[in-house]
Amino acid sequence: MPLNNNNMSSHFDLTDEQFEQQFESCTLSPAVFNHEAHLRLAWIHIRKYGREIAIKNICSQLIVFTKSVNTEDKYNMTLTVAAVNAVNHFMTKTNADDFSAFIAEFPRLKSNFKELMSSHYKLDIFSSEIAKREFIEPDLLPF
Repeated sequence: MPLNNNNMSSHFDLTDEQFEQQFESCTLSPAVFNHEAHLRLAWIHIRKYGREIAIKNICSQLIVFTKSVNTEDKYNMTLTVAAVNAVNHFMTKTNADDFSAFIAEFPRLKSNFKELMSSHYKLDIFSSEIAKREFIEPDLLPF
């Protein structure tokens, strides 16, 4: 039975399949698409498609999603690719078979993400206009 998005308080109210489908079809409530949900989307796509395809899928789907909810200015290509790469890095170090266990094992992805990114980039990728438009390789530490 499909969930009514108006009653949803968290992306965890959806299965991985529902979450992925609703995001791709732009029916996911933007209210539940927070930083943790971004990380979960990366985790789902990496598991299903591998890192390279996950990057392509998420970048293209995020562009469509942000347009559908009138937040195109929030899309950041460097941040998106870096987040997928960071999730992928930590996935190689875990045996977690669901996202809840994964994020509990690596809470830094959720709670200290800016600090984590600053170990890879001198540039403030969160506010850089260039970083929003195109992927910038890390200049401090590769993923």
